[in-house]
This record gives sequence, structure tokens and C-alpha cells, in this order.
Amino acid sequence: MLGARCLLRALRSCSSAPCPRHTPSAKLSVRDALGAQNTSGERVKVQGWIRSVRSQKEVLFLHINDGSSLESLQVVADSSFDSKELAFGSSVEVQGQLVKSPSKRQNVELKAEKIEVVGNCDAKDSGFVHIHTPIITSNDCEGAGELFQVEPSSKVKVPEENFFNVPAFLTVSGQLHLEVMSGAFTQVFTFGPTFRAENSQSRRHLAEFYMVEAEISFVESLQDLMQVMERLFKTATMLVLSNCPEDVELCHRFIAPGQKDRLEHMLKNNFLIISYTEAVEILKQASQNFTFTPEWGVDLHTEHEKFLVKHCGNIPVFVVNYPLALKPFYMRDNEDGPQHTVAAVDLLVPGVGELFGGSLREERYHFLEQRLARSGLTEAYQWYLDLRRFGSVPHGGFGMGFERYLQCILGIDNIKDVIPFPRFTHSCLL
Repeated sequence: MLGARCLLRALRSCSSAPCPRHTPSAKLSVRDALGAQNTSGERVKVQGWIRSVRSQKEVLFLHINDGSSLESLQVVADSSFDSKELAFGSSVEVQGQLVKSPSKRQNVELKAEKIEVVGNCDAKDSGFVHIHTPIITSNDCEGAGELFQVEPSSKVKVPEENFFNVPAFLTVSGQLHLEVMSGAFTQVFTFGPTFRAENSQSRRHLAEFYMVEAEISFVESLQDLMQVMERLFKTATMLVLSNCPEDVELCHRFIAPGQKDRLEHMLKNNFLIISYTEAVEILKQASQNFTFTPEWGVDLHTEHEKFLVKHCGNIPVFVVNYPLALKPFYMRDNEDGPQHTVAAVDLLVPGVGELFGGSLREERYHFLEQRLARSGLTEAYQWYLDLRRFGSVPHGGFGMGFERYLQCILGIDNIKDVIPFPRFTHSCLL
């Protein structure tokens, strides 16, 4: 959760204590620094994110990582460098001497002469507010009708009564509630259970699962939203690798050999971006025979998503601008003529397919009013439409399935193996 709170901090710089002038430092990645053969005091510069901080009376220890390696580089500095801004998640640039480490846990360490905080990551000052969205709701956020209805056990005796006076369901998403709160707090997120009554026995579907969802006001482009999504994935992954290395290594060694290298490949590369239209053309030109024929205007299936990721070199890929007819009413109309797409984005990752789903939200009153009217939802979502009448702003958000995320980083093939008590069609044990 700290990762989600760190994502949109404005870049702030602070200088450390002055140090003597030296010849320009060679810039190294963490991977290159860890593998360096020359440890006789060569001056280097390393940039990355702080994964842990340990302050002693006279010495400060930092572990930093830039995504090029699963192992972090230890930085040793004088205690005078200590600062509240040197916190987990802060991005830093460290200059100093690369020396042989006296510790048996690493071969080299960086003796810091200068530490500059590039981007602060104080969770209390990050601007994201944690909202506990309700589990029982009268809304169907996805509009797919795949809902679990909530009724008291006494319902069988008095069938004509509604406990809440309206039909109530287990939530499929906290998004609509987050949109309400983003109008007050600008940047909000939630992390909690969601429920889908999908009749699916697939390896990536559950009836009950957890989602990380965020909603951000004053976001005007998918590019801004995708940056947040990519940073969340990479920051959360580095946090897991830093705090649970033995658990991750166990999965990579015995369950998913080669996953360590695949994960490093994802972390060190910028995620790619293609449009839905480009994705369909790639699929049509593929030599592979698909069970579901790819066509423009038809949703992508898991086999299509996995192929697209492989086609892109097993680097996570954003697919943007989907046909309006495929997406819910709240996604922003691109007004792009005959194709008619919305500003939607899905992040596809190796081994899983879709991991994130998000969009810019339709903040324009008349556009949303027309969409709701065409769908016959005006009465049910009048409250949502009213939000656009009183100080509405451009905004957007996304959701990430937590169990699918674990599948992705650990290399687990079946989603039922990353949750203690999986709930799915015809199975609700305990």
C-alpha cells in the first residue's frame, strides 16, 4: 500500500552536506555495481529507490534498487546524511566510492560522498487518502449483471420485503464510491474484497478476490494514468522482493524456474503501449490459430492477451482506446468518428494477461447523460450524474487484481493457488 501512496509525489530535491570536488563519477546500474570487479575506490553514481533504511549512531545504511537486479545495493554513509526524506520509496542519486564490503552478504558496497533525494516518498504526505468503500452496494459498477444479491436469511418468510428497500449486492468494484471521494480528497485508493458471479472455472477467475483501486482528480490523459499504473507495479514488486526474498526465491526455484529473469526483464524495461486497433491487426496477422477469431469490436480473450505480450517481447503492454460498445458507461468518449472509442486502458502482463483495467472517466454532463439514457440507467445513476453538475473535473482511475498480481510476480499458473480459501463456481468450502 505504501507503493500506491508514493506514486504522484512532485519531484523535490535536497542537497546533502557539501563534499569535496571530484572527477565526474561513472554512472552505473545497481546490477553493474553489484557485479563490478574494480572495488578499489572507483567513484560512481547510482540512481534508484530506497528499499530499506537503518540508522545507527555514527553510520547510516541504505539499500537501493533501480529494477535492474532483484538484489539491492548497500550504501554506507555518515550519520550526518540522515534525513526524514531518506525514507522507503524515495528516489535518490548517490555518488561515492565503490569498495569491497566487509559483510559476507554482499561483495561490494557504495561509500556515499553525496546523496541527493530526487523524489520524496513520505506516505503521510503523499496526497493519497485510503477510503474504505462499502462491500454491500446497490450499484453494478461493471454493468455486466454478474452480481451476488444480498438478502437476510429470513427472506424466505417475507419474500416481498427488501432489507434496504432497494436490491443490494456484494460489490464488484469500489470505483464509483472512490469517484465521490476524489471530489473531496483529489487522490484516493482502496484495497478490499470484490465479488463476481461469473460461471468460470478458468485459471485466472475467482468469485471473491481482492483489488487495489485508485481514483485521481485532475488527470487529463491516459499517459498520466499509465505512468501511475506502471510505477505502482514496479514499486510494489520491489517492495515484495525487498521484504520477502526467501518466499519469492522459493516460488521461483521450485514452482516457476526462470521467473526471476522474466521478472527482472519486466522491471528494467519501460512498458509498451499499443492501441486496441493495433492489437487486433497484430492478432489477425499472427500465424497462430486462435480459439476465438480476433475481430475489431470484439473483446480480447486471454489467448489474445498472452499472445500480444509475447509479441511485445514479454514486456508488459498497455492496450488503449477500446470500442465504446465494449466498455461501461462511465468511460470517457474519445469522439473519434466512425470507430468510436473510449479512453480505456488495460495492462497485459506475461503469464496472466490482463492485470490492470482503467480509464479516464466521463466528466462531461451531457455526454454522460446521453450514455445513461441509451443504457436505461438514468434513474439508477442520477446521483452519479449529479456529480458532474457541481464542480466536476477531469479524472481517471484503475483497478488491479491482487491475486493476479501474485500470479504474475511469483509465476503461479492457477489463481486458486495464491489465495487460502478460493471461492469459485460450485466451490465454497469452509
